[in-house]
Amino acid sequence: MKFAINNQVVLSREPEGPLAAHIGTFTAFISAQGYALYSIHRQVHLAACFSRWLKQKGVERHFITSEHTRQYLRYRARQVKLGQGDAAALKHLIDFLRSEGLIPAEKVSAPRPTPVEHCAQAYEQHLREAQALAEATILNYVPFILSFLKWLFGDGPVALSHLCAHDVVTFVQRQAPRLHMKRAKLMTSALRSFLKYVRYRGDVALDLAAAVPVVANWSTPSIPRAISADQVHQLLASIDRRTAMGRRDYAILLLLARLGLRSSEVAFLELDDIDWNTGTLSVRGKSSLRNELPLPREVGKAIAAYLCNGRPFSASRRVFLRAKAPIRGFRGASGVGSIVRHSLKRADIKATTYGAHQFRHGLATEMLRQGASLGEIGDVLGHRHPQTTKIYTQVDLEALRTLALPWPGGEQ
Repeated sequence: MKFAINNQVVLSREPEGPLAAHIGTFTAFISAQGYALYSIHRQVHLAACFSRWLKQKGVERHFITSEHTRQYLRYRARQVKLGQGDAAALKHLIDFLRSEGLIPAEKVSAPRPTPVEHCAQAYEQHLREAQALAEATILNYVPFILSFLKWLFGDGPVALSHLCAHDVVTFVQRQAPRLHMKRAKLMTSALRSFLKYVRYRGDVALDLAAAVPVVANWSTPSIPRAISADQVHQLLASIDRRTAMGRRDYAILLLLARLGLRSSEVAFLELDDIDWNTGTLSVRGKSSLRNELPLPREVGKAIAAYLCNGRPFSASRRVFLRAKAPIRGFRGASGVGSIVRHSLKRADIKATTYGAHQFRHGLATEMLRQGASLGEIGDVLGHRHPQTTKIYTQVDLEALRTLALPWPGGEQ
């Protein structure tokens, strides 16, 4: 006798076992996540089979663990061919049961950190709490410090008082040749930050940060790679705004092009960051600093179109959500970067780079050409230091020729 669940899934028989009473709630949960009907049916069917197996094994609900899912998959593999997403579906079920408090969270004993790891963790906490650095900066700095400390102390105790300039210079000389120029500079920045930290703590008396070598770079800083105004127009015109995904992508690209936001700022933008009454946008930039920006009519109209006729139903407060299940906000800046890359390729635009940052450079370059001051550009881009904005003064000779006045008396 067939059994229907929530008028969505029909099973060959009524569910049984310790999870039978919760199959309907699980069905509603994954349905709200935006999964296709086929995927919902597959996950519910697997949950019902898993519950029946648990009953056969005499496992009560409160004792279910992830180990039972692994045992069941081995058992199932002997009966039928496993589907590609079976393991993920059962993990989804276990996560749901834990979130609902139906099964206890598993206690995972974390390995005791080594002295080097303990030191790096304390430095990481300092960057996050005392310096309020952006998460991306912390994620870049800490691995370099771990490598530095492991190279010096291995698995033994960390004796920071023994640090000397020779250690710092030798480490940089060994590591820098293996890294790209930008990564090498990032490494030296991380080392300076860490050495200032240990001096602040009193672990070392000398200013070892001054001993960190400067990574050689004999070429002048390059002009930021910027997308042209014509390419931006071509890209925006190529987006199909008749679809929900198109309306989302169009609004994201406008935020990048018209306001020069970073991809992370777009990814983590929340509904409460938009003040529709005053027409302003509150953006969380680097170091968690807030930057209030006016919301251009064109951009606001595009966001509203997505929110009203494209954004999936979700409890998430993020403005932009994934188009595919599970429906949620982007995990990070890479989600926005992927949209930019695929949009440029679909529009057949031969850009010098396929990253999202080119829109930021493009906006700054266009503002400079239209006579905006560096201070005005810095305010729009949320630069904390004027030196950051000065890079946009490096224009090429062709751009200078278009601004040059005619030579008196004719061509020379």
